[in-house]
Amino acid sequence: MRSRSVLNDSLLLITALIWGLAFVAQRVGMDHVGPFTYNGIRFLLGAGALVPLALWRTPLPRTEWRSHAGSAALAGLALFAAASLQQIGLVYTSAGNAGFITGLYVVIVPLLGLGRRQFPGMERWVAVVLAVAGLYLLSVTNGFRVNPGDVYVMGSAVFFALHVQMIDYLSRRRSALWLSLAQYVVVGAASLLVGLVSEPVSWEAIRGASTAILYGGLGSISIAYTLQVIAQRRAEPSHAAIILSLEGTFAALGGWLILGEVLSPRALVGCALLLGGMLLSQFAGLRRAPAPT
Repeated sequence: MRSRSVLNDSLLLITALIWGLAFVAQRVGMDHVGPFTYNGIRFLLGAGALVPLALWRTPLPRTEWRSHAGSAALAGLALFAAASLQQIGLVYTSAGNAGFITGLYVVIVPLLGLGRRQFPGMERWVAVVLAVAGLYLLSVTNGFRVNPGDVYVMGSAVFFALHVQMIDYLSRRRSALWLSLAQYVVVGAASLLVGLVSEPVSWEAIRGASTAILYGGLGSISIAYTLQVIAQRRAEPSHAAIILSLEGTFAALGGWLILGEVLSPRALVGCALLLGGMLLSQFAGLRRAPAPT
């Protein structure tokens, strides 16, 4: 049992690492293509790579296609908004900032749960205060100027949180793997459509962004998702979320090592407060989780 727990935690840590470094790939990719074009290609690539896994694990009966399509459309639109705002924000902010601010969704999710009569405890409210203080130090300068990229990414965190609540509801009624795959198709198709209309697209640009696109599609979507599914078959959700929330730390580390991004002392304190708020939020959920039987 202990070796299985270590293996699961290792897989979750690798998943967080892949997702964190994906912020670096997203920034590099936009040196060549626009944010919608990048998202469109990578999400369709990731969806295509997941098809064999979906067919192998849970073949979907024809009678359920329509219900899954409707659910995927709803979840896909929320994920499209989240991914688009994040990608646009990365044009104006660093990979490290984007990684930590995106992680705020783990704090926002319980707040959105108020609409579903899911009431967070005092620890979660303390986590919100820590997260807001961290966001202020990270994104607001001494002259009270706000980085517009951070605002876009903050908006994406809200939509990611909304998406989590939608998936929490829909996954109890649909096949989680097929729902994920179908929503990726929705996000990829919508993004590519907007990209073709609003952004210059050429084969040369796509080839230039190919490494970043492959990492974003095959790495952060198909490979990381598969590792997450394998690990969470036996891992407690709140425990898994604590490890996965480290993606912001890996994003900042990747931005420093690969892109030469440097965080100021003020920003480092902000990142620490954000990470503290995220971890406190997840530890609160972990303590409230029922003991396994």
